[in-house]
Amino acid sequence: MWMPGALIGGLLAYQVYSDAWALGAIIGALAGLVAGRMVAKPSGERRLVEVESRLAELRGRLEWLERRGETLARVDQPAPAATPRPPELVPLEPLIARGETVATPVTEPAASAAAEPEPWRESVLTKALRDWPLWRWLTGGNTVVRVGVVILFFGVAFLLKYAHERFALAIELRLAGVAAGAVVLLALGWRLRERRAGYALTLQGGGIGILYLVIFAAFRLYNLLPPAQAFVLLVAVAALSAVIAVVQDALALAVLGTSGGFLAPILASTGGGSHVMLFGYYAVLNVGILAIAWFKAWRVLNLVGFAFTFAIGTVWGVSFYRPEHFATTEPFLALFFAFYLAIPILFARRRAPGLERYVDGTLVFGVPLVTFGLQVALVHEIEYGAAWSALTLAAVYLGLARAVFGSRGGSLRLLAEAFLALGVVFGSLAIPLALDGRWTSAAWALEGAAIVWVGVRQQRLPARIFGLALQFFAGAAFLADPTRPSGTVLIANSAYLGCVFLAVAGLFCAWYLDRHRATLTEPERIVARALFGWGIAWWVGGALGEIDRQVALAYRIQTALVFLTASCAAFSWLHTRLDWRLARYPAHAVTPLMVIVLGASVTQERHPLAHLGYVGWPLAFVAHWFLLRRHDAPGNQYRYWAHAVGVWLLAVLASWEIAWGIDRLVAGRAVWPIIGWALVPGALLAALAFSGTRIPWPVATHRQAYLVAGATPLAVFLVLWGLLVNFVSNGDPAPLPYLPMLNPLDLAQVGALLAVALWFVEIRRLGLQPIAAVSLARAGALLTALVFVWANAVLLRTLHHWGGVPFALEAMLRSDVVQTAFSILWTLVALASMGVATRKSLRAAWIAGAVLMAVVVVKLFMVDLSNVGTIQRIVSFVGVGVLMLVLGYFSPVPPRSPREAR
Repeated sequence: MWMPGALIGGLLAYQVYSDAWALGAIIGALAGLVAGRMVAKPSGERRLVEVESRLAELRGRLEWLERRGETLARVDQPAPAATPRPPELVPLEPLIARGETVATPVTEPAASAAAEPEPWRESVLTKALRDWPLWRWLTGGNTVVRVGVVILFFGVAFLLKYAHERFALAIELRLAGVAAGAVVLLALGWRLRERRAGYALTLQGGGIGILYLVIFAAFRLYNLLPPAQAFVLLVAVAALSAVIAVVQDALALAVLGTSGGFLAPILASTGGGSHVMLFGYYAVLNVGILAIAWFKAWRVLNLVGFAFTFAIGTVWGVSFYRPEHFATTEPFLALFFAFYLAIPILFARRRAPGLERYVDGTLVFGVPLVTFGLQVALVHEIEYGAAWSALTLAAVYLGLARAVFGSRGGSLRLLAEAFLALGVVFGSLAIPLALDGRWTSAAWALEGAAIVWVGVRQQRLPARIFGLALQFFAGAAFLADPTRPSGTVLIANSAYLGCVFLAVAGLFCAWYLDRHRATLTEPERIVARALFGWGIAWWVGGALGEIDRQVALAYRIQTALVFLTASCAAFSWLHTRLDWRLARYPAHAVTPLMVIVLGASVTQERHPLAHLGYVGWPLAFVAHWFLLRRHDAPGNQYRYWAHAVGVWLLAVLASWEIAWGIDRLVAGRAVWPIIGWALVPGALLAALAFSGTRIPWPVATHRQAYLVAGATPLAVFLVLWGLLVNFVSNGDPAPLPYLPMLNPLDLAQVGALLAVALWFVEIRRLGLQPIAAVSLARAGALLTALVFVWANAVLLRTLHHWGGVPFALEAMLRSDVVQTAFSILWTLVALASMGVATRKSLRAAWIAGAVLMAVVVVKLFMVDLSNVGTIQRIVSFVGVGVLMLVLGYFSPVPPRSPREAR
């Protein structure tokens, strides 16, 4: 890269200040070295140099080991033993002498061992010098030739300037001579390309550089060439260098020729050219680079073309672009983007067999960023121009990701993933450029779902974490958006559709994670369940908010009921279709939701079928039974109570509707609506008792749920209803006349008691617990008590309508007629009870009657006796006394049973 840097630096420096061209060339050379070190991955040549240096280091270490081995070999050879002297006095002396002779040679190699060579180590300064690119270029081949070319390059430049200043020789001849020398260098280099390849490339590079200098000098310094001819010559030199570079596989020549080609219109410019011609010429150059990229994986050449194309284009745009230039500029920007979008793909295809995990990040990520920046500047006056541009880029990169991965499979997987990431980024960017914050949040949620999908498929935990976090971040951003929702059309507005997208994204993540739960961590499984609730909340909350904004107040409850019912049915379909375990919970939620809607209806509706209730409630009940049938599972406690609650809901809604209808029909008389509340529960109870077991599903299948859990509250309600109406209603049947026990209220009570009795008998017959465990005696006692209360109420209502006694507690307690009637009635009841007890030998019933009679006696003396001198007192005492005499004669106390006697 030093040679193009020197050439470019020298020419640009001359444009600024003619005497500073040499300094510019030096600075450009240094810049080219630095740039080449920054942008280039280790090339084959660099790796070769590194391997050679490592071999040299290993060779040095091997030589050191060989020298050490020779030294150790010399030490191991024993020295000649000295002749031992005969012992004189001590017999052990020969042994000592022998030990000395053996130890003597050992001291000699000790000195030689100290002189062993130190292990070979390369100094830090030497290694840094060896790694310097310029030093590697100078020493990597024919050093003399390369240094000579550098010196010759500067010498020719000095010669041209010196000849211009000092000699009178025609400048045309001088330039022609230098050009001829350059041609000679080129020809000589071409001739030697097979025998001395490195030497030949150096000569060719020098010749091309000199030709560039000669053409530039003829145009700028001496005005010998018109701009058009200078431009053609520069292009010709660039084309020549590119051709011989490709033929000889010489990257340096290709870079030199390409740089000269891009600089040619700049150097030959007079300031009055057409940008269409400039960009058209650059398009031709880039076609050449693209053609070279088809055969050669020359990354530096690609970067040079990218830098020149977009740098010069940016400078022109900042200086000269006007809105009216859009039609003639946009096609070139798209064309250049296409060129440098295709080049990284070609580069990756060329490198894929050996470097599957390597892509040209500078072009892959730099091209879209620079292109989008220029595109935004071009379309800033067009509405949604930036948004459409980002969306187009997203579509291009997503399509490329699919195409690249499909064409080469795993070999270009990293490049496909890079394109996928860019597609997602530009898709994300398009939304805030065009829509409000709610749309943006919704789109982010969908992107998060897509990232979760990719993370699960590729088993990448960071991607899954990011996608899941994006769900909650998008929801928080949606809620924090203070702007008014865009759009006022029902459903088609940012508020509702944003909620729908957030819900769909959350539910998709929950489903996909649940589907692959075996490969997930336990925290992810927990998050999946939380996301399911998150999605349901956005789905329901968004719909209820839309209903509140768009639907009239009177129709909101029924609209919500229809939506919730449809949602439950949809989740039931998802549960069955996708085998989605979590979806069964909302599928079973229709019954609780019906209860909630009923509670809301009580406060706002006059009757349940009002305001489209005739649509909502029937649909809800159909869905209720359909979903129970679809997900039927005997023994499930939730479904057991869902069946029972369905009975209660039907009874409440039908009673409410019938009571409202009766009230409207008879002009608002109070007793008639009250009757409506007993008709439906009584009818349901009787129907379950008579025909329930004949209905295969659901009653016969779930007898306990319907006949016990569902019917028992109805029976209790009828009993309590009867007690309540007896105390609060006067039974006025207007417009009908009042007849004791034949009026609507009394008939309804009789019917309710009969329904309860029939149901109890059927429960005992079927043996359904715990109701079947209640004894007949207890049930009979309860029924007798209810009949007794009802008889007293009939008496009071009759006295009210026929005797003129006000239907008020205080007035009735003070009425002598009421007190006398109570005494006679109670005595008759006691007489009947004791008489039946005598005939049936029911001692307990006789005692109950006797207790009632005792109460009557106490009442006569405590209450009736106070009415001295009234006919009512006389009637009370006489009547009660006569009845007691009759009672004593016909109903003596039954004897004790053996069990009672014991």
